[in-house]
Amino acid sequence: MENPVEIRDVTYAYGEGALRREVLRDVELRVAPGEIVILTGPSGSGKTTLLTLVGALRGLQQGSCRVLGHELAGAREAERVALRRRIGFIFQNHNLLGFLTARQNVAMALEMDGGTGEAQRLERAGALLGAVGLAEHTEKRPGQLSGGQRQRVAVARALVARPGLILADEPTAALDKASGQEVVHLLRDLARSRGTAILLVTHDPRILDVADRIVAMEDGRVVGDGSAQAVLG
Repeated sequence: MENPVEIRDVTYAYGEGALRREVLRDVELRVAPGEIVILTGPSGSGKTTLLTLVGALRGLQQGSCRVLGHELAGAREAERVALRRRIGFIFQNHNLLGFLTARQNVAMALEMDGGTGEAQRLERAGALLGAVGLAEHTEKRPGQLSGGQRQRVAVARALVARPGLILADEPTAALDKASGQEVVHLLRDLARSRGTAILLVTHDPRILDVADRIVAMEDGRVVGDGSAQAVLG
């Protein structure tokens, strides 16, 4: 089975000429099916830029980035849009729509599935919200939920379309220790039950135990790749 993520010799820079600044340098990375990989490192080390390249949110400049069987080097915008529909995204700030209920926010992720009617989308959304412990909160709007509950809605939204890959950027940054650990352990358990790979960016040392591998970055390069103990000492 092909790895969901295969990155080779990726270099990326912002700006041009005298203002050009490399943020990624000759990065190599793979994520195996069902594997949970955490990207860690100081601010400015290139973690989020790498995540956005894998998520087809920006165009590749140099190297090879193969995601879910599609090569992103030279990919057109339409191809990147199509690939993004097969990826589940989780961000620090939830990005939930405040005028929709939790169920409606999750069901939105299924709107591109032409073979699924509205009632079926809402039913699937409700079932997954139940799986993340929010069965009694499906009709509440984000403003009526705690931070941890909102992030659970975001987890449900990312998973409801059964993506081949989950990308998460600082999903616990706004949460306290208990809520953060609950959210990432829930994400891990649901993704593993489906064989879904996860690539997660974090500064949070409290959640490193969910990872199969830790990839440490510094100054745009991968400087460590292995178990938490091996990479972080």
